[in-house]
Amino acid sequence: MDVSVDTDARLTTVDVTDRIADAVPDELATGTATAFVRHTTAGLIVQENEPRLRGDIESFLEEVVPDEGHAHDQLDGNADSHLRATLLGPDVTIPVEDGELALGTWQSVLLVECDGPRTRTITVTTVGE
Repeated sequence: MDVSVDTDARLTTVDVTDRIADAVPDELATGTATAFVRHTTAGLIVQENEPRLRGDIESFLEEVVPDEGHAHDQLDGNADSHLRATLLGPDVTIPVEDGELALGTWQSVLLVECDGPRTRTITVTTVGE
């Protein structure tokens, strides 16, 4: 199942936990759900959905990967976005128990937008019984 997410800034985080959870079939007793963002300038992470931490994640990515000075910038000016997404990865896999995501108390699934604003597509697949 595909999930669409609109972002509103060049570098931002969006809580997509509920959208991923809605894609998990109720009848899946036990298994896993994998969410995969179908873009090279965005990533998915499991982290606490706390506004200051989300800001810290954005600041961290800006500090680790400078906005400019990359060879790919000669093509389209967004090498920083590709590099930041490389650090994050395009997917997360979460256990499913009784049709629900088995996340820890403070865990949420966050889309990290590195080249927005854009509309992103997340594909959610499940396996199990």
